[in-house]
Amino acid sequence: MFHVDVKLLIAQMLNFAIVIAILYFFALKPILAVMRERTEKIEKSLQDAVAIEENMKKTEALCQHEFNEAKKAAALIMSQAGAEAEKKREKMLLRTKEEIGEIINEEKEKMRLEKAQVLKEIKASVTDLVISVTEKVIEKNLDSKDNKELIKSMIK
Repeated sequence: MFHVDVKLLIAQMLNFAIVIAILYFFALKPILAVMRERTEKIEKSLQDAVAIEENMKKTEALCQHEFNEAKKAAALIMSQAGAEAEKKREKMLLRTKEEIGEIINEEKEKMRLEKAQVLKEIKASVTDLVISVTEKVIEKNLDSKDNKELIKSMIK
């Protein structure tokens, strides 16, 4: 009934061992090698990702620091520019006041000269008018003899 052929059992065990050995060397070993390579690549990628993230954090901190420094420099430049603008404004205001003072003085001098000229002209006109009126009055009141004496006294 139940009969086991030992030769056949040994042959099947030998065949099974050969198939296992072939599978181990030609299938399992390359698959394990590929899986080991892939595991190493994944681990290396994870390490690279961590390194990149650390580098990114350092770069971000450096960028933030540079940004803060640039912001401080810009604020300093703005305050200096504001101070410089205020100085220039004060300087321009002072120069404008000086120019206005000069213009006022020039105009006062012009007015003084014009006033002197007008007074001179008025004096000349008044003198001419007085002479004219005096001549008319003298002609009527003086005779020729008195006129000659007056002319002689004027000449001397």
